[in-house]
Parts: sequence; structure tokens; C-alpha cells
Amino acid sequence: MSRPISSDTPPMASPTPPNGDAPALFIPLDLDALGHDRRPDVPFPQGRSIVLVGLMGAGKTTIGRMLAARLNLAFVDSDEEIERAAGCSIADLFQKYGEAEFRRGEHMVMRRLLSGPPVVLATGGGAFMDPRTRACVRENATSVWLRCPLPVLLQRVQERTHRPLLNVTSPATVLSGLMQVRHPVYAEADIIVDCGDDNVEHSAEKVFRTISAARPPLLVPVRLQRAGYDVQIGAGLIGRAGARLAPLLPQKRVMIVTDENVAALHLPALIAGLDATGIHHQTIIVPPGEGSKTLAQYGRVTNALLEAGVERGTTVVALGGGVVGDLAGFAAATTLRGLPFVQIPTTLLSQVDSSVGGKTGINTPFGKNLLGAFHQPISVLIDTGALATLPTREIRAGYAEIVKSGLLGDAELFEWCDRHGQAVLAGDPDLQAEAIRRACAFKAAVVADDEREERKTNGRALLNLGHTFGHALEAELGYDGRLLHGEGVSIGLRLAFMLSVRLGYCAQADLDRVTAHLERLGMPARISDTGHEFSAATLVRHMRRDKKMRDGRLSFVLVRGIGKAFTCRDVPDEAVLATLREDGCRP
Repeated sequence: MSRPISSDTPPMASPTPPNGDAPALFIPLDLDALGHDRRPDVPFPQGRSIVLVGLMGAGKTTIGRMLAARLNLAFVDSDEEIERAAGCSIADLFQKYGEAEFRRGEHMVMRRLLSGPPVVLATGGGAFMDPRTRACVRENATSVWLRCPLPVLLQRVQERTHRPLLNVTSPATVLSGLMQVRHPVYAEADIIVDCGDDNVEHSAEKVFRTISAARPPLLVPVRLQRAGYDVQIGAGLIGRAGARLAPLLPQKRVMIVTDENVAALHLPALIAGLDATGIHHQTIIVPPGEGSKTLAQYGRVTNALLEAGVERGTTVVALGGGVVGDLAGFAAATTLRGLPFVQIPTTLLSQVDSSVGGKTGINTPFGKNLLGAFHQPISVLIDTGALATLPTREIRAGYAEIVKSGLLGDAELFEWCDRHGQAVLAGDPDLQAEAIRRACAFKAAVVADDEREERKTNGRALLNLGHTFGHALEAELGYDGRLLHGEGVSIGLRLAFMLSVRLGYCAQADLDRVTAHLERLGMPARISDTGHEFSAATLVRHMRRDKKMRDGRLSFVLVRGIGKAFTCRDVPDEAVLATLREDGCRP
């Protein structure tokens, strides 16, 4: 006979409370009696259990049995398992031990059930409300909220006199109150299925189809010495931001920073997602474009944060491209000496570059990003659906950062780009998601190895391949949008290979291959592709203002071939000038 277990350390009673009341009893649970008749040989979906959540009357048990039969999984009812483990009814447990202790015991039972082979698990209506249980489900299962309208629920529960909550007042009053309290928490489920049809067979089929079609986000973990977070990549994440962020926020309050263009496209979906999970929000809208990365706009954003009465648990959410992410991140880093920060990048460029790694900053008349801070986000949500709203030019600009990752340190990624780059630019959603995942994974590894770019050679500085040239071109055009950052990087990549060939580090064949790849995909590859003329000497003067200068010497990321970048701290001025002149610059 197994020993009853109520927790990892199973005392039978807690110490007497300070107020002198009787000590609270712990429910004795025989957890070894749980989970019989499970089938360990079924991997659907992805080897995870399915946990059904919802109010009483939602059909969790009936639909769960039908769903389990369709999926060839065992069905488990958590209430039945609790009664089996405790040796008494749910009503008796509530009466004897109270709800708080019942929820603790319920958590122990569900944790044991989800530790084994996959099952379809129907839960009690209050189970998902417990943060411990929610975290356990999130880690071990796919949660599905069966959302039902009040009239359907009332019809189904009118005969259920054994439910303790329904014996307090009218079922309509009880269920309405439960909806108000529980729906924002149920909305954190991985999948939501509306089951308003009174025909449970139809509802069960709908749940099956929805689960079968669901595609969980791709995850890229970013693990740093002082912080860690996940990059989540998938379609529809803006509308589900509340569910994705609620477990991470210190408090259910956020300040959204976005620009006028992005607000028109994506702010309503974000607000709806936050509202669904009861996250309070306010919005700060800035003008679009690089012109917002200024001291003036930084002051306006920080003043708005302080005027709103933010606390150190209030999270700043950046919704937009790299400009918004850099500006909002810098404001978050410096307001109250640091606020939690979330990146929701909406351009391909920001999704694969600025949103990952914690660099934030604004521009000055002396150069780009010369005021800034390292401030890691607590989460990055990359909604691939946002890419459908971008013009082709913006997609190409973002792609430059993807191919850059392959050119500097991942030859296999460049090979992948060579095979699939055209489809990525054409909008193939699966390949776009995979391209983003690969680029983010590469950057996460580089950042983890040198978070604050402190290495004197190589390290995180390698991510600047092509950037010294690109920033100089942007600076000469005044960051006015005539040249996008990614376009400057695209041209800069070829110039970096040209300079490497000139200095004898790289073979001409590698330069030719890079040039061919960029031109085949319609990417800007030459300075003349900007449609403007530049002075080589003027561009070099801009480079001398770059924050990567050391002891007055030009610093570049060069290559010894595709995927073989290195930092070079002593590049002769004449070699840079000659490279620029070779690409069409006047002296």
C-alpha cells in the first residue's frame, strides 16, 4: 500500500496560525493511485497531453472523451482522479479543507497526471485559475479553452445540484460572476475554441479540427548570464499577446510605444489580445521613421511614462520596427532605472536584428545609436503575419540581416538562403518563419557569448558585418528614409567582401558569389543602387564618428570567406578609400 502524499514534503498539518485558529489540515492524497489505463505509444500532438479548461457546463468531460477516442489517447477526468486519490467527494473536500487547500491538492494531482504519457485531461472549472497549475499545464501540455455562452452553460448545469458553487445563489448569477473572473485567465490557454453549439458532437469535431490545425510558435531561447528569455515566432501572435505575456509580466499593466503607421495596422489586435487576459494598457504614439530616434522624442516618451505613474513592475511594450524598439527600449532602460520591456517587432529587419540582444538607443547629430543602453527584453513576440503588411522593399531590407548572419559565421545558413531566399522574399510564410528562426538562433548564440560587446576581437562585434559602410551611407543621407538601414547593410556586405579581397583575406570567388546572390534576389549591392553619388572621403569621415572606433583607427568586420568573419582594428584608410572609389564613389 503506497503512502499518502500531499506534497513533496508531506506534513499532515500546518503550524497554528498567529490568530490562534485551528491549524489547517492538508488533504491526504494517494498519488500512486492515479493515471491508470494510459497509453504510452501515441505521440499526438508532439507528445504532449491535451488539457481542457472552461466553466462547468462547457462539456469538458463529454468532449474530452470524444476527443480522446479520435486521437487514440486515454481520457482522464481530474475531478475523478482527485476523488480517487483523496478517498472522498469534491464536495466533502471543499467542506472539510476549504478551497485553498483543495487547489493545492488539485495541483499535486494534475502535476502527477501530466508527468506521464500523453492523455486528454478534463479539469475542474477552477483548476486553471491556480498559478501553479497553470504553469504546470503550460510546461507539460497543450491547453484548450472550451468557450461557451451563458445560455448554453445555464441549460447544461440546471440539474447539477452536487456542485458546491451552484448552491450559493442562482446559477445565472454564479456563472456570470465566474465568467467575469475566470475568462481573462482562461484566455491564457494555448488554443481557444468557441463551443456555443448545443450539439456536443459538433463541438468535439470542431475542437479536433482546431487542435489538428494548430501550430505552436517556434521558440528560440536566449540564455544570458544575467537574464534569459524566449523569442516566440508564429502567425497571429499580436492578437494573442495577452496570453503569451500574462505569465511573464510583473504586474498586469503595460505601456505600449508604437508609431502612427503601425498603430493603424496592428494596435487594435494587440489591445484586443491584452484586454482578453485583463492586462491594463496605455499607448504612446510617436511619428514614424528614423526621425523619432532623437533626444526630443526620447524625452517625450519618458515624460509620458512618468506622467502615467509607471511603477517598476510596469512593462514597456515596443510595437513596431527597429526605430520604435530602440526608442522604447532606451526609455525602458532609463525610466526608474529600468522597467521590464517586451519587443513585438513588426518588420522583418527588426524581427531578425534589433529585437534580439538588448541593444537600445537613439541617434545624435554625431552619429547613429551613440546614446543607448544594453537592456534585455523579458520576451520577444514575432508575428510573421505582420510581414504581409510590408512592401517588398522592407522585406528585402530585413532579408539583408538574415543573409548577413550566414556570411559572417554560418555558412550553412548562407547555403539555406541561396536555396530559399527567393521564396522568403516572395512571402512564403513557412520559409519566412524558418528564416527568422535561423537568424534569431544565430544571433542569440553570439549575444550569449558576448552580451555587452566587451571582447576586444570578434565576439558580438561580428554582427556589425557591413554596418560600418552602411551606417556611413545612411549618415550622409541624413537618415531620412531614402536609404533603409537594411539596404545600407546589403551594400555594406558586398563592400566588406571587396575590402577583404583587396587586403588579401578573402578569395575573389567568394565576393563574386555574394554579389551574384544579392543581385539575383534584387537586393541593393552597389553604392550606385542608391541612386545617389557619394564622396569616398566624406564617407570615411562618417566612419570615424562610429562608436566602434579605437584609438583613431578605422575598425571593420572583414572575412576570410563565407561564414568566416573577424574583426580588424587597424584597416588602412587608403584601402577603404580605394574600395569606395572602386564601387563608384568620387574621391
